[in-house]
Amino acid sequence: MKTRVLLIDDSVVVRKIVGDAVSSHPDLEVVGKAANGKLGLEMIPQVNPDVIVLDVEMPEMDGITTLREIRKIYKNPKVIMFSTLTQRGADITLEALSIGAVDYFAKPTNLSNVEEVTKYLKDGLVQKIKFLGPTGKNELLTAFHHPPQTSNALKSAPVVSSTTAQKVEIVAIGTSTGGPNALGSIFPNIPEKFPVPIVIVQHMPPVFTKHLADRLNSKSKVRVYEGTEGAILKPGEAWIAPGDFHMTVKKEGLNYVLHLNQQPPENSCRPAVDVLFRSVAEAYGQSALGIVLTGMGQDGFRGCENLTHVGSRAIVQDEASSVVWGMPGFVAKAGLAEKVLPLDQIIPEVVRRVSYGRL
Repeated sequence: MKTRVLLIDDSVVVRKIVGDAVSSHPDLEVVGKAANGKLGLEMIPQVNPDVIVLDVEMPEMDGITTLREIRKIYKNPKVIMFSTLTQRGADITLEALSIGAVDYFAKPTNLSNVEEVTKYLKDGLVQKIKFLGPTGKNELLTAFHHPPQTSNALKSAPVVSSTTAQKVEIVAIGTSTGGPNALGSIFPNIPEKFPVPIVIVQHMPPVFTKHLADRLNSKSKVRVYEGTEGAILKPGEAWIAPGDFHMTVKKEGLNYVLHLNQQPPENSCRPAVDVLFRSVAEAYGQSALGIVLTGMGQDGFRGCENLTHVGSRAIVQDEASSVVWGMPGFVAKAGLAEKVLPLDQIIPEVVRRVSYGRL
């Protein structure tokens, strides 16, 4: 069974290049193309798509209006917003995610180099469509039966045993597909005087992470910032890794300090959850709590390995409440998660953990 894809974009060139990239995958089929939202809506009952790739800015009917109409009538098609790397594109995309889109993908900036653009689309958009389609779950199940092997460095290092409750000094969160909504759901429930800092990797491009931080900050009791070089971590503050930068934590004297770098991507991601979690394990030892929320792929698996190896704990979101149970699923299947919880139970558990050992 092939995943049926409908493309809605006002650019003829984009529809051609994206259509060719999607059609090149043996498990995907482009069943329709529309030049605006109005035509796209008319086409949905005719072609019955599994996944819709929806442009944000279009004449006649824009992406947000189209998405609202889709969600009024249809529950099944999964919608990926096709966004520009601009402030307006980021803001509209985050709004779209909050009203029913399941993911987004940044448009290529240079359409003149067809070869580069095609590779970019195949490596990114096509993979998202594949996992969001009906065959995606089967691929995840196959992957779960062949988990990555423990790294040689961890095999040779002693494991810190921790069988009792321990004081948590930092919460580290990793997420991807479905993450903006998941974060938007849990952050309003974090109490104002949260006693430890929070560091976050959400797979997102530049510009988008700043808008995400601002949106979370507007609805949260804790302060939420986009990560900056040299920032000192403080209780009651949350820091989101900026797009295209890895974010790490390092202990310097009495402080824990954020650092940014553009070293090679890990798991095809920059920022990467593994990079952040690895640094947290090194800086905090057994005093960290790792949280892996909904997301595609396996970023965070190695990081949770690092955390648990030094005696810290990891909690992951359960499959039923995840948009894609890839990242949390790999951690759970490998036995690295101390608890697997529905999204609405994660913050109560986190608050309980960070309250331990504090008056």
